[in-house]
Amino acid sequence: MTTRYTVQLTRSAERDLATIAGYLAQSASPAIAAAFLDTMLDRIAELEQFPERGAIPRELEALGITSFRQLSAKPWRIIYRISETTVTILLIADGRRDMQTLLEQRLLRSTTL
Repeated sequence: MTTRYTVQLTRSAERDLATIAGYLAQSASPAIAAAFLDTMLDRIAELEQFPERGAIPRELEALGITSFRQLSAKPWRIIYRISETTVTILLIADGRRDMQTLLEQRLLRSTTL
């Protein structure tokens, strides 16, 4: 029997989704924004059954931090943490950004490792 995990998004991850979708709707089209949301929600739903499938973000692994994982839907990265039977989505961002700085700002300063 497979363990089913509860997946939750932090407020900042919810803001990430809304901000990216809003940007895509304005700069590209509402259809592209909707496709982005569908893709992200599908990827997030996968974590209910398979949270361990995500890789450790290389920027954090280089620092010896292995408590975070990521899924990608290029160019987007979903950064999360597993705790018992809960998966918490912490960050959704364009992987082409300066991820080292973003991860330091959003994860390392606000989370006890």
